[in-house]
Formats: sequence, structure tokens, C-alpha cells
Amino acid sequence: MTATIDTLPELLAYARALEIEAVERYEELAEQMAVHHNPELAELFRKMAAIEQQHVDQVETLAAAAPLPRLAPWDYQWNDPEAPETMSFDQSHYRLTPHQAVNLMLACEERAGAFFAGVAQQTGSEAVRDLAGRLAAEEQQHAEQLRQWLARYPEPAPDWDVDLDDPVPQA
Repeated sequence: MTATIDTLPELLAYARALEIEAVERYEELAEQMAVHHNPELAELFRKMAAIEQQHVDQVETLAAAAPLPRLAPWDYQWNDPEAPETMSFDQSHYRLTPHQAVNLMLACEERAGAFFAGVAQQTGSEAVRDLAGRLAAEEQQHAEQLRQWLARYPEPAPDWDVDLDDPVPQA
């Protein structure tokens, strides 16, 4: 179930939170990959964090004319426990390949697009419907860009997650 949003400030608050959470998660994942000596993936996550930060900046520019409502994290009505564009830590693995990561990023963009499309369908406000539709279209454009990125990275081998020297927690 998509949140029912009927004001532009509320829609912009949702969009801002969605993008900020994506930035934060990609930064966290980049750090994890750096710690696990996966520099290619760390760089890919840093690149996505920078792209998502541009989206935060765009939303903040749109919101400059009106103050946004301050919503507590539990007030957001996402379809899942986290915002639609946030990659779950459960999906990450220290040996994740770039191909797999781009597929996960693609799923995040598609979820965000579906979220905004759902808002556009459910709102009674023409202004919210228009902006939510534009935001959904932007997310679909981002998804298309990621589909193009997939061609850069080969599919992983069947044994991609095998590590003959698995990490061991230090006591």
C-alpha cells in the first residue's frame, strides 16, 4: 500500500527522506566494501551515493519555497520497513560483484518509481499527481541508466561467494 499524500510539501518531505536514506546506505555500503578489500564495488557505491545526493539537492531546490513538514521516521508510510530506494543490508555480501550490485540498485530505482507512481494514482491533488508522476518518470530514467550499466559488468561465476579464507570475528 502506497502512502496517501495530498500536499506538495508532504510529497517533497517523502522524496527528500527517500533520497537521503539512499545516500546514507550507499555510503555505508561503500565503507563496508572498502573494509573488505573490494575497491571496485566501494567506488561503485560511492558513485551511486553521489548521484543520489544530486537528487537530494534537486528535491531541496524544489522545496525551497515552502517549509517541509517534519515527519518522524515511523510516520513515513513506506511499503517496506525502509524507504523504497534503500538497498537492504541483507542483500549485501562482502564478495558481492558489480553486476549483482547494479541489479540491486536497479531494483531500488524501480521500487522508488513504483512508490511515486502509486502516490500519483492515489492522491486527490492535481499538483501532487503531476510532481509524483515526474518523480516516478525520473526514477524510471535512473533505472534505464542502470540497465545500461549492467552491460559493463560480467555476470558472476556460480562460485562468486566462495572464499577459501572466510573472515573470522576477532575476540
